[in-house]
Amino acid sequence: MTSPVPDTGSLAGKEAPASGHVVVVGLSHRTAPLDLIERMTVSDANLPRALCDLKRREAISEAVVLSTCVRTEVYAVAGRPDRAMSELRDFFGEWSGRAPEQLDDSLYAFHGQRAISHLFQVASGLDSTLLGEGEIIRQVRQAWRQAEQQDAAGPALTRLFRHSVEVGKRARSETRISRGTTSLSRAAVSLAAEHLGSLAGRTILVVGAGEMGEGIAQALAAVPGIGEILVANRTRNMAVTLAKRVGGQPLGPGDLAVALERADLLLTSTGSPHLGVEAADLRAGLTARDGRPLLVMDVAGPRDVDPVVGDLPGITLLNVDDLKAAVEFGMSERCKEIGAVNGIVEDEIGRFLELSAQRQAGPLVAALRDRAEQFRKAELDRYQVRLSGLDERERATVDALTRGVLAKLLHEPSVRLKKVTGSDDGSELAEAVRVLFDL
Repeated sequence: MTSPVPDTGSLAGKEAPASGHVVVVGLSHRTAPLDLIERMTVSDANLPRALCDLKRREAISEAVVLSTCVRTEVYAVAGRPDRAMSELRDFFGEWSGRAPEQLDDSLYAFHGQRAISHLFQVASGLDSTLLGEGEIIRQVRQAWRQAEQQDAAGPALTRLFRHSVEVGKRARSETRISRGTTSLSRAAVSLAAEHLGSLAGRTILVVGAGEMGEGIAQALAAVPGIGEILVANRTRNMAVTLAKRVGGQPLGPGDLAVALERADLLLTSTGSPHLGVEAADLRAGLTARDGRPLLVMDVAGPRDVDPVVGDLPGITLLNVDDLKAAVEFGMSERCKEIGAVNGIVEDEIGRFLELSAQRQAGPLVAALRDRAEQFRKAELDRYQVRLSGLDERERATVDALTRGVLAKLLHEPSVRLKKVTGSDDGSELAEAVRVLFDL
């Protein structure tokens, strides 16, 4: 399995909290071809089934699926990272319909601090097709909340994903990583304008009223002199709502063919697992277009438009890969911010691990001291008769002496537990303490 982004360096070697290791297995535009990414895309409709599948895996106690048009990743919490990563590799194989070994060149796998680092880099926009793009924060938050709704994300991943959203916001507020066009929807509109010369007065058909479709429609509405915006969606209520929001016109199922004859630009992003626009759908309307060119932009993952459409006369077909050319402007300025963002990521990894260590070591140390105090009091009670001849001052001396012995005895174990929590050694030490003292 491959590594899509560089490590952040000085914190390498630290691991996730002792209660369980964070692992991530996935593929993205950096490691896999578009057709494989499409096969692995987990739509909102299929997400409950995917999370249910992951929850049944023996080595996985929590799971979040982050699936966008350019990546599908599974974050999980596991006691044994090697077993969890093997089960996740099997999951990807089953989901894509391929043998797991066929995916080895495309999958990447990290655990512990490296998995945390990867998520923070993703949320910061460092691993996006469009460096610094802002949509990924919403996608990260949505993936986590959907996993919570399906009882797949527990306290460990909830804390991690909440922190990752904070990291993404900090990266964008403290650096210029989001300078210029950093939204895929705005990039799509910019690329369309470049190909058509201008969008002023153009008739534009937006198919899909989901998150991406809404972003595209809003970006279109902001273009000066924009022509008519037509909105189509499988659920008409969503099309009506979006059309009203952007001053456009909603379409019914029977209106799509006529709209394709009128449109200068088709922007589609339905998120459906099946092709929505076949070559036959457009071939039938070419005569009615009387030679007028049509620009088709398929920004969905999986693709909405049959690739054969690009071979039809007068039709130009662009997809997600073509968006990269639309964001060259301002890229050099954003690239200068990579170091600063990586610094924020590294700083936040340290803060997250420190908070995790405090959260886990504190209760364990407290439980150890409570158990020791129970032993101390039990022994004093057992010797109550023999100590009955002591006066109040002498009793206080015995009490202070036994407390002092315990304090000195537990001091070094307590310090060591707090120091190594979050490492492999810390996991083993904590487990040994729990077993030895029946905590």
